[in-house]
Amino acid sequence: MKNSKLLPGLAGIAITGLILVAADHIDAPSSMGTTADIADFYAFEPAEGSDLTTFVVDLQSNVLPELAYGTFDEAVLTEINIDTDGDLVEDYVIQAIPRMGRMYFFFGTPTQTGLDSEVMADAPLGDVEISGATAIVETTGDGVSLFAGPRQDAFFFDFFQFNAVINPDVNAAPGGFLPPEEAADTFDGANTMSIVVEVPNSLLGAPTAVNALGIPVYKTWVTTNRKQ
Repeated sequence: MKNSKLLPGLAGIAITGLILVAADHIDAPSSMGTTADIADFYAFEPAEGSDLTTFVVDLQSNVLPELAYGTFDEAVLTEINIDTDGDLVEDYVIQAIPRMGRMYFFFGTPTQTGLDSEVMADAPLGDVEISGATAIVETTGDGVSLFAGPRQDAFFFDFFQFNAVINPDVNAAPGGFLPPEEAADTFDGANTMSIVVEVPNSLLGAPTAVNALGIPVYKTWVTTNRKQ
């Protein structure tokens, strides 16, 4: 099984600080409720003029803090795919796979592209202890920062009002969406299981793709693979 999440329109990430995000909470029944379920994907530069790029993958939405924190499935490999030349085929892959309370990361040119993947065990990027309530960040000697663990869901979403608005019954929400001061953040307090990788742009090389604004970009998407 392979799940995929692309940034909108495959616009990728501009190297000028643009933040892009893809979101689709609760996927197919075979992956929902597990860390094979891709909730959100962010890619951005943390500050104007920075030579770093940050990738954030949120998995398994609605991990409630009053319950035991969710765990990363050791049978699931998460991959951040990076296309540098605009052909929509990954030129580089950042892989993340958990083992015994740590998240191990690998980076390089994939041995195969498309639907099947294998861990690039000979290309380690680093590893970090999987966080609990306290965040743990590991920074390698190459300037790569790594994190894995539960994080507050970043989206403000009035789920019930949204359902009322899309209800075919026009009387379900005659006023449409509520103003910010009246809207409710339905998932406030819920977490996702997050994987965060911040890498120097020098590792990725210069992007050769160009978006609609004429800005050089990487095109990037995230996938999860379950061991068969």
